[in-house]
Amino acid sequence: MANFGRFGGMGNMQQMMKQAKQMQEKMKKAQEELENSEIEAASGGGVVTVKLNGKKRLLSIQIKPEAVDPDDVEMLEDLIMAAFNEAFEKADELYAQKLGMLGGLI
Repeated sequence: MANFGRFGGMGNMQQMMKQAKQMQEKMKKAQEELENSEIEAASGGGVVTVKLNGKKRLLSIQIKPEAVDPDDVEMLEDLIMAAFNEAFEKADELYAQKLGMLGGLI
């Protein structure tokens, strides 16, 4: 067994605490970047567009008039759903990119 003396392990503990604090700061910065990021996705050739932030909060929905057909509401619903799903996938990719660099701590 190694003899580190009375306080020999304290340097390692201080280093670990310093690294933990740096990791917290990086995590906070990445989360702020996510919140300030905007992700846009469209469907139907751009007739429906949704915009989210990196935390998947809806910022806007744009629907062009030609997408609105009172006799085919189901088509508009499908276009909105497709745009949302694409935006969510992009948000997941951005999340993985920003926070994935922090290792298995998230």
